[in-house]
Amino acid sequence: MATTTKADLVEAVYDRIGLSRPKSTAIVEQVFELITQRLELAETVKLSGFGVFSVRGKRARPGRNPKTGEPIEITSRKVVTYRASPLVLASNDKSADHEEDEEL
Repeated sequence: MATTTKADLVEAVYDRIGLSRPKSTAIVEQVFELITQRLELAETVKLSGFGVFSVRGKRARPGRNPKTGEPIEITSRKVVTYRASPLVLASNDKSADHEEDEEL
């Protein structure tokens, strides 16, 4: 399975829209900056046809140091979660079905 990088997204904007690479880079950077800013404000970011990013609080809980086995307290924190849209899930299911057909 391949990994898509920010550079790949810039290249896709460059190829499909035809803007210069610096302008394509600026657009991709601005999109990520806006998403980050909204999540820092604990707002939900909904990208139609892609999914929903949201901030969720995790409570403090007991844990263990894996090296020493010593009990420790894992502090409460906020995490970003992503829930894929039904369209993404459906296209992913179709891709998995197609890969299975190729293996046969």
